[in-house]
Amino acid sequence: MKSKYLLSMAALATTLLTAGGAYGRVTLPIYNESMLKAACQSGLERARKDIAVLEALPLTKAGVASILDAWNRAQVRVDDVRQPIDLYANVSDDEKVRAAADECLAKFTTLSTEIFQNEKLYQRVKAVKAASAHQKQLRKDLLNGFEDNGIALPPEKRAKVKEILDRLEALRQEFEKNLREDRTQVVFDAAEMQGLPQSYLDKAKRDDKGNYTLGFDYPEYMPFMQNADNEAARKRYYTAFTNRGGEKNLAVLNEIMRLRLEMAKLYGLSSYAHLAVRHKMVETPDTVNAFLLDVKGKVREVEAREVGELSLLKAQTLGKKQEEVGFDRWDVDYFKEKMRRNRFAVDQEALRKYFPMPASVDYTMAVASSLYGIRFQRAEVPVWYKDVLYYDVLDAKTGKYLSGIYLDLYPRDGKYKHAAMWQVRSASRVAHRTPISALVTNFNRDGLNHDELETLMHEFGHVLHGALSVADYVTDAGTNTVQDFVEAPSQMFEEWARRPEALALFQTVCANCPALDRDLIKRLDSARKYGAGLRYARQHRLATFDMALASDKPGEALDVWKKIEADGPMPYVEGTMFPANFAHIANSGYGAGYYGYMWSEVLALDMLSAFGDNIMNPAVGRRFRDTILANGGQVPAKDLVRNFLGREPNSKAFFAEITGER
Repeated sequence: MKSKYLLSMAALATTLLTAGGAYGRVTLPIYNESMLKAACQSGLERARKDIAVLEALPLTKAGVASILDAWNRAQVRVDDVRQPIDLYANVSDDEKVRAAADECLAKFTTLSTEIFQNEKLYQRVKAVKAASAHQKQLRKDLLNGFEDNGIALPPEKRAKVKEILDRLEALRQEFEKNLREDRTQVVFDAAEMQGLPQSYLDKAKRDDKGNYTLGFDYPEYMPFMQNADNEAARKRYYTAFTNRGGEKNLAVLNEIMRLRLEMAKLYGLSSYAHLAVRHKMVETPDTVNAFLLDVKGKVREVEAREVGELSLLKAQTLGKKQEEVGFDRWDVDYFKEKMRRNRFAVDQEALRKYFPMPASVDYTMAVASSLYGIRFQRAEVPVWYKDVLYYDVLDAKTGKYLSGIYLDLYPRDGKYKHAAMWQVRSASRVAHRTPISALVTNFNRDGLNHDELETLMHEFGHVLHGALSVADYVTDAGTNTVQDFVEAPSQMFEEWARRPEALALFQTVCANCPALDRDLIKRLDSARKYGAGLRYARQHRLATFDMALASDKPGEALDVWKKIEADGPMPYVEGTMFPANFAHIANSGYGAGYYGYMWSEVLALDMLSAFGDNIMNPAVGRRFRDTILANGGQVPAKDLVRNFLGREPNSKAFFAEITGER
């Protein structure tokens, strides 16, 4: 089971990372296939030596007292091997490197389970008398790791857990590979491209007959769905996009869910949800389900109203009566964009001139610098692809090197298709270890629309969570916190894509960009709020689907999804198989955990209240850096929020947000 305390001990710390530079910079290794295989093998060999050292620590007061630091040193060596390889499985442009990386990660998963089923290691961690609050948290997290890998089970059940965990990792890799390497092209003739901006048409690929051939990268798909006038073309593209992964991924997902339920029953639990959430903020599935019921009660009426408004707009556009036109999921983005243009004078495609690349990245860094007292310094280092950028992160006051970040911003074949952050090197104050984060996105090279700017800010929030960590131990550093809190800092950072006092900084990084006046910013925010019912109703359905598959009777994934998607103002789209590309729940970190996006948002929006009317307040920003970002998971999430706010959190701002009232 992947989690914040997953430990697959491997090594070569000093040879796999390249140190140097004026600020003590550390950079990632760049692998070809043979180098990656060699690093993996050496790491696994060193891991077994580390295990032997830990096993040999005497069960005396002195011996036990040293195990947490020894464990941390071992995990540092692990991370220097496994975490870059995990990144390269998703970003390398060499298919052989990606395949070797997946093979290596499977071996680490196997070793991780062996470690957390190791009685000698368990007894030594269990005997630890923590000397600090951070050690207490680390001990708790490691014991949770042992528990989650079946240490307390009888030998035959423990062996079965290991078998299941190995198989789940193989299935996760298969699911994600099927998506990552899908090169399907959807063909459209010129008439079907009516409504697309000329800049889009100029860049689109064409075949020898002059037809347009579009893939599934977001810079191709989203503008089409928002602008293509031809409904049949939108339906065809929507269906193809929703069917990514296909029948083979449905089979993979169904096997994942069967295995998870089987594993939960080995623990004497009735469902995988009970197993998955017991160490999270919510603690029980009942808490999740009650929360989702509250969300449903708030958003369904708003969703129905918005669908009615968009359906009316469709009828007016076609010159028909509302009851004469259908309204379906391939219509949503198109007519929502029409509504934004009509009601708020906001055209998402026209916004790209306001948020060009790379000025949007510079803006994001300018906001972070102003809030958190840091600065970013571009440096030339070895990278895995020619477009990748690297920056040192320095303390603005002292000039001290804090961390490094890599930015891999644009789509290419074989690359991860969405937007995410990899914490490729976790911080450790005890080990004098600085972190490294990697941002992976698939943005339009010409610029961002406002939705995409929010996505950039969100993912950069994760980057900062990793980059500004100063946790004692790598297990609890940066984004190594509970899954139903980890999204909160990144969701909070989205707010700086919306406020005029923040967006004023854009002119400081791009003097030639058109100015964002207050009227436009107000209209952007109004346009963002429109569709909140649709957006959060979908989030509710995804989380409900996830919890249903993690229940005591998961059923077949597509059958479950059909019922959930149909429960609303639009029907299930026959012939589609969305679960085949819902990669989140194929990953154990988000299985029975998708609710965490909304749960985290409750906390994110509440934490915003600390800034009051001054979103650019550096004193509050620095307090957020020191209280939330620096601590990672070494302080329980509920305590972090309480410490930052000075009170218990509440959900008022969240429920105002999901109904479009904030």
